[in-house]
Order: sequence, then C-alpha cells, then structure tokens
Amino acid sequence: MRTHRSLQVILIAVIVSLAGIGMISDGPMETLRGFWSLQLHPARLINDFIDIAGIGAAFMNAALVGTVGLMLIAVSGIELSGPTYAAVLTMVGFGLFGKTPLNILPIIAGVWISARVAGKGIRDYLIIALFGTALGPLVSALVWEMGLPLIPAVAAGVAGGLLTGFLLPAIAVSMLHLHQGYNLYNIGLSCGFFGLFASALIRGFGHEWSGEMRWYDGGSATVILLVPILSVSLILAGLILGRRNTWSDLKKIQGLPGRLPSDFVDMSSLAGALMNSGAVGLAGSIYVYSVGADFNGPVIGGLLTIMGFAAFGTHLANSWPVLAGVIIATLATGNSLDAPGPVLAAIFGTTLAPLAGEFGIIVGFLAGFIHLVMVMQTGAWHGGMNLYNNGFAGGLTAALIVSVIQWYRMNRAEN
Repeated sequence: MRTHRSLQVILIAVIVSLAGIGMISDGPMETLRGFWSLQLHPARLINDFIDIAGIGAAFMNAALVGTVGLMLIAVSGIELSGPTYAAVLTMVGFGLFGKTPLNILPIIAGVWISARVAGKGIRDYLIIALFGTALGPLVSALVWEMGLPLIPAVAAGVAGGLLTGFLLPAIAVSMLHLHQGYNLYNIGLSCGFFGLFASALIRGFGHEWSGEMRWYDGGSATVILLVPILSVSLILAGLILGRRNTWSDLKKIQGLPGRLPSDFVDMSSLAGALMNSGAVGLAGSIYVYSVGADFNGPVIGGLLTIMGFAAFGTHLANSWPVLAGVIIATLATGNSLDAPGPVLAAIFGTTLAPLAGEFGIIVGFLAGFIHLVMVMQTGAWHGGMNLYNNGFAGGLTAALIVSVIQWYRMNRAEN
C-alpha cells in the first residue's frame, strides 16, 4: 500500500506539473485552444504536438492522457507497481505525439468489452488497455482522414477503436509467445501486427496515406530541461525513500536480465526502481544532447517511456549494448545520429535490453544493429498508425534472434 501511494503521488505530481507548465508557457486560453485543435488533428507518426499546437497544448494533452490512465487503474482496483508506472509514463509521453483523450477512449472501451465477453474484468486486461492506446491514431485517421461526413466519420472512428480494443487481448498473448518476453514493448508488436491489416484494408478501398512529418526544433528551455529535472527528482525521491539501502537496490537491478515480466519494484524496491528511472532518464537526455538532436514531443515521449520501463525491464547495464548497436548501424547506413528516426531508435531501441541482459553484450549489440535497419522501414507498413513502431520492429528483431539462439541450443544439446 505504501508503494502504491508513493507512486500515485509521484505520477499525480508529474501530471499536475505538466498541466501547470503548459498553462504558464502559453497562457490558459491559448493552451485550451491548442488542446482542442489537437483533438481534431490526424495523429499518425510522426506528428509532434508541440510543433502543431504549442508547448502548452501538448503538455495539457499529455497530462490528460496520463489522467485517463491513472483513473483506469483506480477504477480497476489494481495497485501501482512497475508495470503500471511504466504504462502511465508511456501514456503521458505519447500524449506529446499521437495520443489524445478522444482517440484512446474507444480502444479502452473495446478492451473492456473483450474482457466482459471472456468472463473477466478490466483489471485482467489492464496493461493491454493502457498500452493498447498506441493505436489511437487509427481512430483519428478514420475520423479525420477518410473524407467522410462528420457523423459517419465519428461512427467509423468509434467502431474502429472498439474493434481494435476487442481484438488486442488475443493478439497480445500470441505476440508474447513469439518473442518470449525479450521485447519489452510487447503491445507495440501487437499493435503493429494489427495495424498491418488495418492499413491494408484502408488502402484496399483506395485511400492512400498523406501528410508531412511535424518535428519541433525550437530549442525551448522548458522542453530541454523537463526530463533532466524530473530525472533528478526521481533520484532524490529514491534516496529519501530507500536511504542507506537505495544504492544496493539499484545495484541489484543492474544485475537483472529484464525479461518480461520484470517488476523492479517487486524484485528490488521502490527506491531502487525510482533511482533507476532517474538514472535512465538522465542518460537518455545526455545522449540526445551529445548528438545534437532536438528535444521535442517525440523525444521527450521516448525518454518518459524508457524512464517508465526502468521500473519494468530497462536499466543502464542491459541497455548500453543495444544503444551501441543502433549507433553503429546508423553510421554504417549513412544516416545522421541526430535525425528523427535514428534518435528515436536509440531511445526506444532499449525495448530489446532483455536480450543483452540474458544473452550478453554481443547479442545486445546485434539486436540494436538489426533494430535500426528494421525500424526505418516498418512505419510505412502500418501507415504510421501504431505509435509504438519501435516496439513493432523490436518484436520482430527479438523473435528472429531468440528463434536462432534456441534452435542452436536445442541442436547442440541433442548432440
């Protein structure tokens, strides 16, 4: 109960701070106008809400998306822990570039219907409902990009979201078996898989996706300092909660493989998980700054995501080999480290951290290398409707590597 309350206070503080910073940055009226415009905007990858509607609107949208997640957890009666902490921070992060309160609700409702049909409660599918909001852009696309009159468009969006949520639990279980827990963003693989069919169906009826990438490069101090300040705050919170044991708990986390499900709060301590979350956030921020990349909605969203998963599988020791692989692959393919695709791959590629944690540095490096090559292609496959595109590419990469390793081990054991 103490862990639940502590995480609840931390997440509420993050959400309230974002909303407050947004209001102060652009003023209440401009923030609200911008927030409303985001609800009416196509949200497919990559649409940076800061570039589209301003810092205030983007931060307010992220805060309300996170609020939806927290409320769903409260209604389901589940206590906050590593997985739910990761889910809420991920929702907040993607509220800066793709998720809105309006485009995620039909998907959540669809997961609830699926749970009822299966004779279960929403708490049994809670993680799927929270992470499944990655397909929010599908709802937005059906409403705003198909050229339908308003009422039929809204009906199509709601129906598409309900169907998506209804099917996700079945898909998620199958996808987990495919990579066997070595892709932390399992729902990203599930949403990418579903997105392939949804995109193909829409294209089959003659619709082609259009639109340009929106990417904020304004260099606002508010945007640049947000994650570092939050990271330091989490480190201090960990030190206060854990006192003398915090460092040993953090060290314990660095020795865990991270394979799903790995709740670091349960396997170590809340203090250690918060310290790890802050350390991962600082390391990610230093990397972005060192390569000269922009701090904006997608980048902050990525950093918040890996900070969340620092309580559920990611830590510095199992992440750096994957990052090294992404860096070398970026340079080998002639891309720039500060370009949108590579910088997001460097951040989100840590979805493959369990491969390094379980099989070692060389496998982790190879996973990162393959991941960069894959993720530069997979977004087009689902039309940008799956926000967790790195989770999709990571799942495919993990499935390839794990299948080869297991085949080799099996044949070697027989001989």
